[in-house]
Amino acid sequence: MPEPTVPPTPPVPLSSLLAREDLGLRQIAGPTDANTVIHWAHTSEMADPYPYLLGGELLLSAGVHIPEPAGSGTYFDDYVSRIVAAGGAALGFGLAPVHDTVPRALVEACDTYGLPLLEVPPRTTFSGVARAVWQLMAQARLAELRRVTEAQQGLAAAASRPDPVRAVLRQLAQRVGGWAVLYGAEGSEVASAGRGPDDAVAGSLAALAEVVRPSGPGTPTSATDTAVDTHLAAYALGAGHGFVLGVAAPHRDPGDHTIASVAAVLLSLLTGEQQSGSGAARSSALVRLLLGAEPEAVAPLLGAGQWLVVHGSPTAPPCDPVAAAALGAALGSPLVDLARDVVRVLVPADREPAPQPGWTLGVSAPASARDWPAADAQAARALSRARATRTALHRHGTHRAALADLVSPGEAEAHARALLAPLAPPLAETLRTWLSLHGSWDRTAVALSVHRNTVRQRIARCARLLGTDLDDPDVRMELWFALRHFEP
Repeated sequence: MPEPTVPPTPPVPLSSLLAREDLGLRQIAGPTDANTVIHWAHTSEMADPYPYLLGGELLLSAGVHIPEPAGSGTYFDDYVSRIVAAGGAALGFGLAPVHDTVPRALVEACDTYGLPLLEVPPRTTFSGVARAVWQLMAQARLAELRRVTEAQQGLAAAASRPDPVRAVLRQLAQRVGGWAVLYGAEGSEVASAGRGPDDAVAGSLAALAEVVRPSGPGTPTSATDTAVDTHLAAYALGAGHGFVLGVAAPHRDPGDHTIASVAAVLLSLLTGEQQSGSGAARSSALVRLLLGAEPEAVAPLLGAGQWLVVHGSPTAPPCDPVAAAALGAALGSPLVDLARDVVRVLVPADREPAPQPGWTLGVSAPASARDWPAADAQAARALSRARATRTALHRHGTHRAALADLVSPGEAEAHARALLAPLAPPLAETLRTWLSLHGSWDRTAVALSVHRNTVRQRIARCARLLGTDLDDPDVRMELWFALRHFEP
């Protein structure tokens, strides 16, 4: 006979239903196991309810289906055995309107087959019992959601502590009431937390970890099993890391898989850094910078080659550290800085940034470590341009016009400094943005996050300080050429 499929609903203890004083239910037969749970309430007056049950139900009946001479035959044995075969959790028998008492033969059959039998008093309707089951399920669902949320917060906090891998394992073991272990690439135990199981269970968990260890296409990322009344689960950590998270617990609540999955994600990030050594390299680079090293001397610790600076602005502010980290992950770099409403990411130049949903991005030209400050300014201007033109991503232009090729960079910079000397940095940036947007007051205001009247006042002041007519296209062309070589 096929094993019944329990409905995917949060179960409630039968004892919780019996404790409801408003229902007045009383168990009169069957085992009084505290672990008995109910997944559903179903009413049926069929003599054979088996085809109509999914498993885990509290079956409610008023005994309409019971024939007159049922007490002297095998009717109740057949009836109860079919409920048990279908996976029914308990039987509720209503005392009205057909029967004044529960048939004695039904009580004996429930004792024989181990089916809890509840007496439903005349004042309690079956719909009231079903509603009470739904209410208890809703409470259980809310409690489980709260437990999962608190566990997620605890795991995230553990990941930021010293020795984060062991801290996450300890938090996970505490939340599931069991044992958490991290296996290395060779199957050896790297770290563990919680009360360790016996050798048999530990061996079964290690064997389950090998099932999910990446070995080729089609390898599962997680697996579960049961060994000696202990629930086992294994989770592969990331692609190619070789680490596996194992969990052994005496029971498995519905939210345990979610909690373990969150721990697996955090451990995947932590072990990924450990595997590649990038975390230590970044720490070393930071320390050297703080101790006075030049950026070009530190850059090799982060990777060879040139870099891009990306400025990102969320389309729905404010921006928080989690969103900033998510942007860095999407761009393929952990080098992220959150500054007010802008996120800055340092990305290897061989990773071409792509537009990201929910973000407006400005990307600099490829730059070596010595030129990172200039690239940072380029990314800021590219972000302003992207905001003004309402595009998801704007790259700093690297094409230089033929006229610019006729002038050496040194002479161009000297000319720019002399021409633009009267302008303070805010005025120079406003003029640069205004010229790049073809003199549009509104788009310049959007790009600089100021009022359009402020833009007009600043441009008018630029004209006065430079002593020139900004409506003259030749003047605009010369100023634009100078601004491209001017860093205030």
